[in-house]
Amino acid sequence: MPAVFHRLTAPLVAALAVAAFGVSSALAADDDPLAAPRQLFVLAYAAAETGAPLPSLTDPAELRAYPLYSYLERARLIRALGKIKGVDPLAADEDARAFLAAHAGEPVAADLRRAWLRSLAARAQWSTFAEQYSSPVADTRLRCQWLEARIALERTTDLETDVVEQWLTPQRLPPECEEAFDWLRARDGLTDALVEERVRRLLAIGQTDFARSIARRLPAGRAAPLTRWADMLDKPAATLDAVLADPNLTSELDSAPLAAGWRKLARGNASAALARYDRLLAVVGRDSPAAARYTLVLALGLAWDRRAAEALELFNDVPSAAFDDYARGWQARAALWTRDWLQVQRSIATMSDDERGAARWRYWSARAAAALGDEHAASDLYEALLPSDNFYAANAAARLGRPAEPHPSRLEQHPEEIEALGARPGFVRARELKLCGMRGPAFREWQAAFGALTDAERTQAVALAASWQWHDVSVAMATEQRVFYDYALLYPRPYDAEVNAAAGLASLDAPLLYGMIRQESLFRSDVVSPAGAVGLAQLLPDTAVRTARAWRHPEPGTVDLLDPAMNIQLGAWHMRDLTDRFDRQTAVALAAYNAGQSAAERWLPLESVDTDIWIENIPYNETREYVERVLWHRIVFAWLASGTPQRVDAWLTQTAPLRPIRQASAGGD
Repeated sequence: MPAVFHRLTAPLVAALAVAAFGVSSALAADDDPLAAPRQLFVLAYAAAETGAPLPSLTDPAELRAYPLYSYLERARLIRALGKIKGVDPLAADEDARAFLAAHAGEPVAADLRRAWLRSLAARAQWSTFAEQYSSPVADTRLRCQWLEARIALERTTDLETDVVEQWLTPQRLPPECEEAFDWLRARDGLTDALVEERVRRLLAIGQTDFARSIARRLPAGRAAPLTRWADMLDKPAATLDAVLADPNLTSELDSAPLAAGWRKLARGNASAALARYDRLLAVVGRDSPAAARYTLVLALGLAWDRRAAEALELFNDVPSAAFDDYARGWQARAALWTRDWLQVQRSIATMSDDERGAARWRYWSARAAAALGDEHAASDLYEALLPSDNFYAANAAARLGRPAEPHPSRLEQHPEEIEALGARPGFVRARELKLCGMRGPAFREWQAAFGALTDAERTQAVALAASWQWHDVSVAMATEQRVFYDYALLYPRPYDAEVNAAAGLASLDAPLLYGMIRQESLFRSDVVSPAGAVGLAQLLPDTAVRTARAWRHPEPGTVDLLDPAMNIQLGAWHMRDLTDRFDRQTAVALAAYNAGQSAAERWLPLESVDTDIWIENIPYNETREYVERVLWHRIVFAWLASGTPQRVDAWLTQTAPLRPIRQASAGGD
């Protein structure tokens, strides 16, 4: 339902709809003939969603002709299918059948099919359920009800195989699955081996609590090693101590739980892992293949902790065959932290061709060459990086003493083709759904229409989305079509007034703020992350409240954070606070914005280090890439605004510990 109607009562929606149904098509704007029917649709759709009764009304002709009328029909059918009392189920079934036939292959049909299947299952109408079941639209609940339908209809060919496959799903399953599992148990098919396998799959993805509950179905002797595996993940230090002290336990635990616990310990507490390292090698054998794996895991943990000298010692004990590109990358980062430029070169030289050719490692090859006195090679490497248009290209420009400048390449647009694409039914529905605030269905319509295009048409569809101000879609589709350098398309500025106002009030750089909201939300003002971060600047509600209080601004609610002006302003103030907290070290403040202030404080060096080296050693991949991309976005936005290359000599700074006065202040908080 459009977000604006979530708080409306059913009677109010009904009253509004009755009034709107009298709206004349004459209200349609000259440049938007769908304005009036769109208004009717939004209200009628809200009425269907909220359950507002409209028994005496007949849909006007302009509503029936509206491109989204099928969505209104679907909403009404889903409402009818969800009600058993007061509805003729057979009539509802026939209506659903007719709708699906009329809209076969269209995105609008998927939700109705799911709702109809759930209604059929609730009424145990298994024959019709089996006839209408479609695996592409089925969720876990429906898949289990499909198994139940086959049991009821005695369609048991390959059924045991399918039930076992469902049983081995490594997640908590809905109650609808129990019927199929009971059927399998009745045939002695749900063996201890299958129970153990499911527990192992759950443990492999860290689902320890649920794994323990499933393991209780096993005999005690068979469950014990699995429970210890869960213990190894939940409390690795104590469990590892118990295992290392008892040879019987060591032989009982296979390499998977021991390796998982060791990895968890080394990543979360490298000091604790280092204290147990020698005892672990004594148990597994110092010359065994397992010893190399455990050594490499500990080396990585120490590198993530920026205990680079210790990490390098352990990396040197690992056979070359045990390394992959990821491990070589962290060996190179540890060498950067200690300024061991020869080791930096050796680590990069042993990477795969593809990895070694990435801008990241070409830049560090140049830095190593310069540090080792080969200025000519370094200059050539820096020059070769400049056209790559990214964080490392900007760093290369800084090292050469030049400004950074993007290298635009405009997407060739054909207005007539773009207009023709926009008139296709799927794209018409996508745009109308977007205008009605129904982003999920809008994107599904877009994907279906986009998927049917030729490659040439798809590039024009990117421009179509941009013309609709659908920036998250246009940028994502441009990247998919390998359109990387059309900066006018990839870096829109839809919130100039809000960004400039917020930047001014927070004394923050406007291009930096634009770079942040581009990276955070791709300009989607209504986006909410799985962690609960809201809006353009992706603010957690409690962070927004604290920031508002600090700046003596009224406390926002979650709905307020959907307002672009308020969200951007609070994001700017929050970034200003972090910039001040970290002594105006922008890279550290950006890391704190992404990963949290506590994480950024942990990552500060004990002694000053080159800022590019500090960024490279951020242990969270997401945060490292966030900092790099926002800094590059800042250059692009500033270049777009000014039309001139951007000076980046300020990038040649050092990242330092907090000044003592700031440390004292922080300790007293």
